[in-house]
Amino acid sequence: METSFKNKVSVGWLFKMAWRDSRRSRSRLFLFVLSVITGIAALVAIYSLSNNLNTAINTQAAELLGADIRITTNQPPNKAVQHIIDSLNNESQHAEQRSFASMVVFKKNGGSRLVQVKALQGNYPFYGSLETDPLNAAISFRSQQAALVDATLMLQYNANVGDTIQVGNLNFVIAGKLLNAPGQTGFVTTIAPVVYIPLSYLSETGLLQKGSRVSYQYYFNPIQKQTIDEWVKKHRDFFEKNDANIDSVATQKESTSRYFADLTRFLSLVGFIALILGCMGVASAVNVYIKEKVNSIAVLRCLGVTSYQAFAIYFIQIMMAALLGAILGGLLGIGIQQLLPAVLKNFLPVNVSTAVSWKAVGQGIVIGLIMAILFTFLPLMAIRKISPLLAVRMDFEAKTKQSGSANSIIYVLIALFIWAFAHIQMKNTVQAVQFTIGIGVALLLLSWVARLLRFFVRRFFPTNSSYVVRQALANLYRPNNQTTLLMISIGLGTAFISILMLLQTVLLHRMQITAATNQPNMVLFDVQQDQKSGIDSLAKQVNVPYNNWVPIVNVRISALNGLSANRALSDTNQQVSKWLFRREYRVTYRDTLTNTEKIESGKWEGTYNGTGLPHISMEGNYAKRNGVKLGDTLTFNVQGLLVPTIVGSFRKVDWGNLQTNFLVVFPNHVLESAPQFWVLLTHIQNKHQSALFQQKVLNQFPNVSIIDLAMVLQILDSLLHKIAFVIQFMAGLSICTGIIVFVASVYISKYQRIREVVLLRTLGASSKQIFFINALEYFFLGFLAALTGIILGVIATWLLAVYIFETNFTIQFFPLALLILIICFVTVAIGLLNTRGILKQSPLAVLRNDVL
Repeated sequence: METSFKNKVSVGWLFKMAWRDSRRSRSRLFLFVLSVITGIAALVAIYSLSNNLNTAINTQAAELLGADIRITTNQPPNKAVQHIIDSLNNESQHAEQRSFASMVVFKKNGGSRLVQVKALQGNYPFYGSLETDPLNAAISFRSQQAALVDATLMLQYNANVGDTIQVGNLNFVIAGKLLNAPGQTGFVTTIAPVVYIPLSYLSETGLLQKGSRVSYQYYFNPIQKQTIDEWVKKHRDFFEKNDANIDSVATQKESTSRYFADLTRFLSLVGFIALILGCMGVASAVNVYIKEKVNSIAVLRCLGVTSYQAFAIYFIQIMMAALLGAILGGLLGIGIQQLLPAVLKNFLPVNVSTAVSWKAVGQGIVIGLIMAILFTFLPLMAIRKISPLLAVRMDFEAKTKQSGSANSIIYVLIALFIWAFAHIQMKNTVQAVQFTIGIGVALLLLSWVARLLRFFVRRFFPTNSSYVVRQALANLYRPNNQTTLLMISIGLGTAFISILMLLQTVLLHRMQITAATNQPNMVLFDVQQDQKSGIDSLAKQVNVPYNNWVPIVNVRISALNGLSANRALSDTNQQVSKWLFRREYRVTYRDTLTNTEKIESGKWEGTYNGTGLPHISMEGNYAKRNGVKLGDTLTFNVQGLLVPTIVGSFRKVDWGNLQTNFLVVFPNHVLESAPQFWVLLTHIQNKHQSALFQQKVLNQFPNVSIIDLAMVLQILDSLLHKIAFVIQFMAGLSICTGIIVFVASVYISKYQRIREVVLLRTLGASSKQIFFINALEYFFLGFLAALTGIILGVIATWLLAVYIFETNFTIQFFPLALLILIICFVTVAIGLLNTRGILKQSPLAVLRNDVL
């Protein structure tokens, strides 16, 4: 009979049985659906954003650049570069721009701010436009002594169109508010707001002094566009050798896409973690679900259904639920994707469409289904071990654990899939392995903590406590408890949030200016040699310390160990970093080290005695990256004069400290006669003294730029909050997934809890006692899960602070305590909502409903 039955079983019969068997379990199957929705939604949303972002970059790359070709150099172009610029001028529409940092003063209220001044000549941009209010200001300012001022900056200083600003020695009328410009983002303008002025007035401002750092930009819109990319590729090496850069629309696409690919990869990994949490919830819920179906499966086995056919029936159920979850997750992801461009608007230089990317929807659904299948295989494989004997012998204990080899294969497949996904995102094998190991370690740690919790509760059970407390603690290690699942789902999500909170504090602390009198909070730079005494006098008038002067000299490296820069840049076989010769260095000279640096190796010599070569000190990491060793000889080009030196020491520099730090430091008595400018670092006691000093300096020396480090910290704080919001928005998906998984697991365990509640009620427990038992159990679970997650977050942040950012680690306890309380409240609320229906019924009514 069994053989004939097997022969009659078809795929259609398996689907019918799966459908019929699910009738009384569809509410629980729907919870499987909820567990995977959020993770798939996150992936769909991020993939859609990535696809739409790439489309926007490809279509708007010309507007980002503003022209077909851009040539950039940090010094006036030499004859060779100027010859090509002149030839392009004859064949193209062209424009010029000078960009540099400078102070502007709002004449109406005396407010001043360091900005990015762009002196423009020509009809740039050739693609896109300068968006202004009023509209005609983008054109009208070019032919008069007028300026376009960043709209946010005008709002901060209560300025209006028609007001006057001072730039250097000249006053400019504000022709309009600058709303947007090619390649401009809210992130960039927060750091360096832009002010446009006509290039024809630049020389009269007096801002281009010796040593001033200026970017020279030339824009071209050639008539013949067919060969632009070939021409740019052909001349790239030429421009690099002549200390210039060249960009085209194609290179702009490539560089912008590469930059934002890192962002979307990071967000994809965050979404993938949410999906892993969801799939773990599915696996745990399926495990409980299969245990409830043991009798049904045993009956099917008695009727001749094979173990593989029984497996197929429940596999079909779970996969249909997972497919429904994947589809709903895809739809939710489409909805989330409508929000992401708004969330990221301060960081995106292009207008991103919210159009549906069906490719992204398909990718998210496929990845979600694969993960769901892999994670549910573990509990489903236990069906093969259910014996028909269980249908007639209730005391027979089925073996619900799969063999170690089968488990190992599934675990390996899961790890391989996680690695493959990470590798596709990161495009780096080592980083993908590190990500996979990191996920595994986090999950194992949370799982071990859950096991330790159950062990310690049983080992040190408080026998003298009240009945309610003892029963709540006992529930933590009862059969089918949710302790491990909750630890993993809520704990991992809490760890992400706590890392973000603590890391933001670490970054701000690393750049924080203390109130100590010897810690500078204002920097004056581009001070010329003949202006020092005047600024000293002004500082004395307002009681500002003025002794901390730092000289700065612009130099280039012309040779390393006798190897000239020209030879190193042209010879492809040289094992020397070309970047060492391409860049311009701003160096200083002094006889002592500052509190932001210390000698790593070698010997520091602060004064050159005239014997042999001067011993310079280089920043250690930079020297190692560029192949420079102790004892190497470096020849510097100091404004045309060659100065040979020897590398005498390497320094470790704290770049996070807001002070003047340098890659190269010379000893005294070497560069004193070289062309140079000076930087003054000072500490100002209050805002009134700061405003008075700035006003006096700018009135007398308009070329001098001033950085108020207190304002810099405020800007950095604002930026970090914006960045944290973006990351927390995505990490919130992990928290949502964890909560949904918890809801599903609690709801599924409701059917085990019914039996417990009936027994407790039968033994005389009141509804109030049962209510508090459940409340305490969920409180312990939520508290311990959140505490475990925060401990992991603290450890991870400490490692980042000490070994990555190399700074002190501090903890703000109040936000972390508040996070624990919020998670505890949510956990208790969800748990009690799932048990309230049981408490309202009598034991007999529950039994008569045949829910057991």
